[in-house]
Amino acid sequence: MPIPFAPLLGLSLGALLAWIAAPELARDDGPIAMSRPFAIVAAFAALVWVPVVGYFLAFHGDWSYLYLLPWQRVPSAVDLGLVLVAGAAVVGGFWLAVPPVRRRRFGPIVAMVVVPGALAVAGLTAAAHRLGVSGTYAQFQGDFGTEPIGNSPLGKSVLLMGFVVLLAVAWTVRSIVRLAADK
Repeated sequence: MPIPFAPLLGLSLGALLAWIAAPELARDDGPIAMSRPFAIVAAFAALVWVPVVGYFLAFHGDWSYLYLLPWQRVPSAVDLGLVLVAGAAVVGGFWLAVPPVRRRRFGPIVAMVVVPGALAVAGLTAAAHRLGVSGTYAQFQGDFGTEPIGNSPLGKSVLLMGFVVLLAVAWTVRSIVRLAADK
């Protein structure tokens, strides 16, 4: 997951999960942090989203920074902060979406899902050339030694982590939907 787009996708995903949790959230007027859907979303963010974003930053840092700066020169505290911001974006998107969901005002929710998601997709599309190769910052900038992402361990990681995230999102959605069915 390229770090510039992880918070945008996380924000969009969090709002989408709040929308899916609407039946459960409408029944519960208590604090958001005490709701069962919030616990599920927080678990997803902590156990799946943060590790996936962190993996790419730790093992494919130059790629994750879109080869815009040499990853080795970025302090590890900055990396950690960016990963935590990406994780907090999922929870924050959920948190921000709950009040409109409880009032059954879905226009703001659609905007919270579509706008950051569209920005992330536009950014990923614009960066497709950079994301399609594997190498270091020096290799990318010097136009030598890079390889197509499909022929590299990075490509396998993108496929594997994408599959993990999709399965985890499916499990999260299933768990949230089951909450509403259990009552």
